[in-house]
Amino acid sequence: MMRESSRSRFWKRPKMSISQRRLFDAVDGPDLSRNASINQHLRAFSWNGKQTTVAETRVPLSHGGDISVETFINEFWTSRQRVAHSLHEISYRACFKPQLPRFFIERLTRISGVVYDPFMGRGTTLLEAALLGRAVRGCDINPLSVILVLPRLSPPHLTQIASRLRQVDWQRGGEEHPEEFLVFYHPETLREICALKRFLAQRETAGLLDSVDQWIRMVAVNRLTGHSRGFFSVYTLPPNQAASVASQKKINTQLNQVPLRRDVPELILAKSRSLLSDCNDAIRESLRRAAEGCQLLTAVAAETPEIESGSVDLVVTSPPFLDIVDYAGDNWLRCWFCGIDAAAVRLTILRKVEEWRLAMTGVFHELARVLKPNGYLAFEVGELRGGRVRLEEHVIPCGLAAGLEPMLVLINDQKFTKTANCWGVANNARGTNTNRVVLFRRPARGSL
Repeated sequence: MMRESSRSRFWKRPKMSISQRRLFDAVDGPDLSRNASINQHLRAFSWNGKQTTVAETRVPLSHGGDISVETFINEFWTSRQRVAHSLHEISYRACFKPQLPRFFIERLTRISGVVYDPFMGRGTTLLEAALLGRAVRGCDINPLSVILVLPRLSPPHLTQIASRLRQVDWQRGGEEHPEEFLVFYHPETLREICALKRFLAQRETAGLLDSVDQWIRMVAVNRLTGHSRGFFSVYTLPPNQAASVASQKKINTQLNQVPLRRDVPELILAKSRSLLSDCNDAIRESLRRAAEGCQLLTAVAAETPEIESGSVDLVVTSPPFLDIVDYAGDNWLRCWFCGIDAAAVRLTILRKVEEWRLAMTGVFHELARVLKPNGYLAFEVGELRGGRVRLEEHVIPCGLAAGLEPMLVLINDQKFTKTANCWGVANNARGTNTNRVVLFRRPARGSL
């Protein structure tokens, strides 16, 4: 239950030019441990003159009584789309904006501090941390995550990509030519997709797969299906949701469409050019340093012994939200291209809040282990089922059970554009319409 208590005075960042802002974003964040606390900072925060509302979230405890956590409501980052670094423009369902992890990374870590995401998805937290000069750790049970994240930590140059694409025999699709995929692709396009799949698989088998190959695979995975001419397919669902063959047949019939010829290498180069558009020498150097020491795991978030205890300064993550997203259904075509058995991936799909809380409590215990004393955990959730379920109220007991201290709840409340619009679902009407972040801190050594 959340109660409004008061409105605060607020601090506003001075106006800056684009170059000044980029310089500001690249330097060390404020040391809130020695100066104002993060709670005081949020009390003094404004966005475009909008005051922060200060409230409380009160949660009952299993042993009796309740706990009250200070709650801050505002727009804490921009609602505009595509205003972050160009490398982020990779489609993945249920991902948050880069501005969310940046907000906490800037305020709660220093240069070279370690930032970790145990549900890394497309790698938004890791990439943003690397761009800000932090060391990165990541984990996800979905093997596609590493395929999406690693190449963007070591981006090749466009000339290298073009040279490697010229080595592919595009006329030789190999033995694999799934006829049922012709509901998505023109026959010649499908032949080129199969040729590229074969080329990359052979290089991986021979131990030759390098950062250029990994980049090409990552881009191809994100061009497989979509709803514009920039994708390999005919018009279909958004690129983060692959329709089934049966569903695509219905879409084609309804729209009276047939797959048109797409040039696979040309589209890969075009998307690469767009992704690399913000990559200057300084950015590449920052990414190189992060890539050298990064840890990317394909594992269960509650079982990561590879990550050293007490080694992480900040965790920023967003877990699976009950059974809202069908990751296996969304990614079946991507898994096919990468040679992954989608049925063998043990994705977390929990349908009851009690099951979700139990699973998340196990994750919290592991995160408490890897956090440094006085390290932070920013855990992003949402309101579900028409706002009847506010997961932050269930997250707080999970953190307490793991010995973490709940510092605050941050609610980023704004109108924003999301995939649901293509289904006729209006913004702030249904689904998840706010970012709701519970910030925890690991107590000092000896008190966990």
